[in-house]
Amino acid sequence: MKNYFINSEIEGKEVDPGVFRIVLAYNNNLMVCELHFQKGAVGSLHSHPHEQCTYIISGKFEFNINGVKKVLGAGDSTYKEPGVVHGAVCLEEGKLIDIFTPAREDFLK
Repeated sequence: MKNYFINSEIEGKEVDPGVFRIVLAYNNNLMVCELHFQKGAVGSLHSHPHEQCTYIISGKFEFNINGVKKVLGAGDSTYKEPGVVHGAVCLEEGKLIDIFTPAREDFLK
């Protein structure tokens, strides 16, 4: 089991135009990811069988969770239940932390 994950040693990946993801600490049951969004970038609407919480570190985002849109900024957070359709549009360049349970195996491929 790995206990330490050094950000500077982890390679990020562009997952949508202007959206970059770094998979931080994880095991089979839990995963933490850092996402960087450029202004105007879109986290496409999608769903998955994982529970997800998002914490906004910086920037401003319009989230769409199950068709309900809300603008959130630094210090705000969201919860997405399994299977719910969700996405976000970055209104001001920013950074998010996403937490998943169980871990997103598809992010490790």
